[in-house]
Amino acid sequence: MNPNFWHDRSVFLTGHTGFKGGWTALWLSEMGAKVHGFSLKAPTTPNFFTETKLNERLASSTISDIRNLDNLSAVMQRTKPSIVFHMAAQPLVIDSYKNPVDTYTTNLIGTVNLMEAARHTKTVEAIVNITTDKCYDNQEWIWPYREEDRLGGHDPYSSSKACVEIAADAYRKSFLAQAGIQLANARAGNVIGGGDWAARLIPDILRSIDAGKTPIIRSPNAVRPWQYVLEPLSGYLMLAEKLVTHGADFAEAWNFGPETSDVNSVSWIVNYLCQKIPNATWELDSSEQPHEANILKLDSSKAKSKLGWSPRLSLESALDKTVEWHQAWNDNQSMAEVSIRQINNYIDK
Repeated sequence: MNPNFWHDRSVFLTGHTGFKGGWTALWLSEMGAKVHGFSLKAPTTPNFFTETKLNERLASSTISDIRNLDNLSAVMQRTKPSIVFHMAAQPLVIDSYKNPVDTYTTNLIGTVNLMEAARHTKTVEAIVNITTDKCYDNQEWIWPYREEDRLGGHDPYSSSKACVEIAADAYRKSFLAQAGIQLANARAGNVIGGGDWAARLIPDILRSIDAGKTPIIRSPNAVRPWQYVLEPLSGYLMLAEKLVTHGADFAEAWNFGPETSDVNSVSWIVNYLCQKIPNATWELDSSEQPHEANILKLDSSKAKSKLGWSPRLSLESALDKTVEWHQAWNDNQSMAEVSIRQINNYIDK
């Protein structure tokens, strides 16, 4: 990754008020990029965007819905980006059961709108479309999924992201390649880190402990490819550089998952955190739950071989950094400074 590549480069980032989008915006701004965010308001209070005062570092921030094609197109043409990162999404499996139509329209139609706006914006050179490890047709087997494995999804969220992959491939072949725009799909694992307050495992645990309550855990035996937030983000940045400098050779799907040794169960995660936090314990949620995959792994051999990307942090280190960030927030420290320090420490590893 070359920081000079990003200096003064115009970047259009959807989902900048979210967890991964916020970290991406901060990292890009630290490298001197002109970051133009486009997103709904932050989905939680508190949130990374507000706690790091990220708005002060952006070239522009537009609060809007990616399902509004006219507004999306107008903002993109006004900001004249070179690179587009698409992270805006309805990202939660549980919420997709509650609001399936909203999930499909946000994830699928929102992505189609993004690609449509980009192909009519003459400055755009590359799009990194962030999907998910859950876009695969999960057979619950022990082998990691490779990029050419079949797409699918049992729940609305997972299947919506498989739909996104198919739509992106069609747009690449039908429109974007002819327009000189390189598009790649990026699939990461279960991303963890400081600044996430969504209804996910680790935020739920930290939220319960902060409130003096015992965390209630569902699916303790489920196995996931956990990874620190900066791991896939570094891959996305490297991929964007390659799309601009090397073109169509990199315009395809990419996995950015953790090492196999760091793929672990929910119960392992919870027990590790309870050891790190004084007096913390947990209880099993015995109520009936909607279907979620029991095991999921990614094969990132292609990214390692062709991009030179590889994970730098163990799962233990990722969890330690997550707790460190949260404790600094509880101590009212400057979360922008804490976050930038974590970025710099990651770069130096």
